[in-house]
Amino acid sequence: MTGRLAGKTALITGAATGMGRATAERFAAEGARLVLFGLGGAELDDAGRVTGAQVIHGDITRAEDVARAIAACGAKLDILVSAAGIILTDTPETVTDEGWDKTFAVNVTGTMNVCRAALPLLKGGGAIVNIASVAAFNSGPGMTSYASSKAALVAYTRSIAVAHGPDGIRANVIAPGWVRTPMSDMEMDDAARANGTTREEEFENLRQRIGLRRIADPSEIASCCLFLASAESSFVTGTVLVADGGGRAPVANRAV
Repeated sequence: MTGRLAGKTALITGAATGMGRATAERFAAEGARLVLFGLGGAELDDAGRVTGAQVIHGDITRAEDVARAIAACGAKLDILVSAAGIILTDTPETVTDEGWDKTFAVNVTGTMNVCRAALPLLKGGGAIVNIASVAAFNSGPGMTSYASSKAALVAYTRSIAVAHGPDGIRANVIAPGWVRTPMSDMEMDDAARANGTTREEEFENLRQRIGLRRIADPSEIASCCLFLASAESSFVTGTVLVADGGGRAPVANRAV
């Protein structure tokens, strides 16, 4: 059976681990030709080996590295998935200029660098999927710069949808809730140190606040990426697909 992405070329950032890695594996299974771009060293090389992808080591904040990744795609690019991102723990009082700038440099400016360079190749039917977070809409303790950057990413992606819809380019956002990735493990380790608990105890506390009472697997976010990258979402653009297991749903039941 022909895969849903057969004959398509996809560029994925942040594919060394987590949601980006899961998306690369899903796209490969669906027949896409892959270019994986970013940091990650041996982990990114392993992702390339497993998926048969071309690997470009580089930094999304460096224009020359972005140019190499775009060149590797060839004359036509069908799909761009931006999964690269970082999180720093800070509050409105403790956030530093350095931390704020670093977070925005990767989560917003870096993603913008790749999108901007890819747009000429995406014209005529391409799809952009930028991975943000539910923190863009519901921030939490210690997420000041991270949540702000993800909110900016949502606005930026919608601007692409508006400006480049006439070019046949669709641009959408996925806003995951809690997903079991190396990044979320580090967050829970930080929380455990602060609270005198363990990583798994912190994850269990989270589960009790999620409608489905579980943490997402990266493969579930990869399924969302596949939907937004494929012809199955051909009339979907400028929107945010929230995949949080019902984590935000209880807000609607509270009196205001």
